[in-house]
Amino acid sequence: RHYLKIDQDDIMWEKLIELDIFNPNKFFSLKNATPAQLLQKILEDQWTLNEDEKDMIVMYHKFGFELNGVKKQIDANMVVVGEDRMYTAMAKTVGLPVAMATLAILNGRIKTPGVQIPIHREVYEPILEELSTYDVVFQEYEVPYLGYNPDSVAS
Repeated sequence: RHYLKIDQDDIMWEKLIELDIFNPNKFFSLKNATPAQLLQKILEDQWTLNEDEKDMIVMYHKFGFELNGVKKQIDANMVVVGEDRMYTAMAKTVGLPVAMATLAILNGRIKTPGVQIPIHREVYEPILEELSTYDVVFQEYEVPYLGYNPDSVAS
């Protein structure tokens, strides 16, 4: 725990214990597995959805900025619910954008060379537009600027 810099009352520690990740007697039947493959196996064994379950992704972003001397804030949120245990919200929010970007590169619609993060309009605009057809959409709201001091946030 100390080595991982996790506080004693942090919920993260309980999640790692729940995964049985530190069990010295844990055995894997995977041959020549990488650490990533072992972690994938642990997560698949512990976090597989039951037949009647769905997953949900909830994201909230708060953007504070100054424009022409005026402080402004935009809040953005997104909720995506998976269809079932196969067509998950995680697949929609992680897998679809990667697949869309790959197709755009292969079809010459993204011409930016090298490894990229999606900060160029050429990359993110068509992907966000296509994601909206899968109900993966952020709702944005201009709200009064509250800053980032927790004491200034109304409770």
